[in-house]
Amino acid sequence: MEGVELVTFINAKVIPISIFLIMMGMGLSLVTNDFKRVVKYPKAVAIGLTNQLIFLPLVGFALATSMSLEPEYAVGVMLLVLCPGGTTSNLFTYLAKGDVALSVTMTAIASVITVFTIPIVLSFSLVYFMGAGSEFQLPVAKTMISLIALTILPVSIGMLIKNYKPKFADRAQVMVSRFGVIFLSFLVLFLSYVQRDIIVEALIATGPVSLILNVSTMALGYYTSKWFGLNPEQRRSITMEVGLQNSTLSMFMALTLLANYKMSMTPAIYTLIMFLTAGIMVRVFTAQHNKAKRTEIENSVLAARRM
Repeated sequence: MEGVELVTFINAKVIPISIFLIMMGMGLSLVTNDFKRVVKYPKAVAIGLTNQLIFLPLVGFALATSMSLEPEYAVGVMLLVLCPGGTTSNLFTYLAKGDVALSVTMTAIASVITVFTIPIVLSFSLVYFMGAGSEFQLPVAKTMISLIALTILPVSIGMLIKNYKPKFADRAQVMVSRFGVIFLSFLVLFLSYVQRDIIVEALIATGPVSLILNVSTMALGYYTSKWFGLNPEQRRSITMEVGLQNSTLSMFMALTLLANYKMSMTPAIYTLIMFLTAGIMVRVFTAQHNKAKRTEIENSVLAARRM
């Protein structure tokens, strides 16, 4: 298989199939009670989704318009902020001792809602940044169908497997989560190789905006959660959900739906940055968790001695 054929094969086959498997993996961790959590813990879910679906796109749009970005890179920012959550955020929430159930619930609900919001807002973004006469036109209905096929359908299949084969689902979900991280890393390396002629230029152009976007949205998620009185586990979950985007889906839309490699570079570079900052936050949150546990044990020992 020659170079051009290989690239076409990866864009048209490997990426969509991998996204399908990754989203099915998220479904393997879901049960219907997860959606009832919206009613049981409405404040936490509402704060998380408000950050993901409203504040995140607004911050992204503000950065894309205020910083000197080429139109393709600016659209790449919008692709990122329109695809919140993902299995990566669920994994890092677990590592950071956050509320995994809340994280999975927000990811699942956001995945359903964004099927309808992504095509509309992305169409506006293309006109705004690329111009009304641009060659990049997004067919809204076709995009919605593609997103349903790659998000809602595999999540539903995963939930059915979880319902009828729970033990198999639990084993498979762990493997799929690992595959998601490995595939995302592969996708970044693939894009870096294909776009090796502009990788340094892209890093210089989109690195600062990616870092600012990541750090600012993580801070926004954490402090809005704290201001509204959510517990530490919920704060960690929302921080990770808002700061870690579904960059695999972002890159898929750039490469397959828009057929533009340059637009995919912002999500690719953001992925490198979010892995770095998420790793730092895992260490910070784990230290907080361990300190709280030690304090709790010490207080229990003191209380026992007083008895």
